[in-house]
Amino acid sequence: MVCYVIEKMRDISGSSARIADILSVIDGIAFQTNILALNASVEAARAGEQGRGFAVVAGEVRNLASRSADAAKEIRALISDSQTHVNEGSELAQQAGETMDEIATEVLRMTKLMREIATASHEQSRGIEQVNIAVNQMDETAQQNAALVQQSSAATRSLEEQSRELLAAMASFKLTAQTA
Repeated sequence: MVCYVIEKMRDISGSSARIADILSVIDGIAFQTNILALNASVEAARAGEQGRGFAVVAGEVRNLASRSADAAKEIRALISDSQTHVNEGSELAQQAGETMDEIATEVLRMTKLMREIATASHEQSRGIEQVNIAVNQMDETAQQNAALVQQSSAATRSLEEQSRELLAAMASFKLTAQTA
């Protein structure tokens, strides 16, 4: 869009340059017409009474040439103002384009950053998942160890009980010492 505006500003600038060229032609015509009117006035003055009507026409032609030159001067001033505004507009459009380019660059940078953050978050999530799995495995191992400790404790109590029973059973038998 900005490039389109800049292109149109250049088109306006080109048109202004062509108008300025045409105004130069009009200025030239007005100048030549003024000289012709001046020459006609001189000739009318030389002709005396018979050239009086011609002198009036020459004066009107000179007035028209002068008005044409004044109009061309005003048009030139307007074109100059327009050219200044076009140049300022082109500059502003150029600056806007550069700003848009900077914004686009920053948006791309932010998009890349967001992707990197998303990737890091995903990796972090997978790491936390693995930590959870390891913690669950440790919990299972701890529960298994606790069960084994309980089984060992029960086996120890059972062995103690069996030892007492064995001692009691052995106590009922009295052994005498034999001499040989």
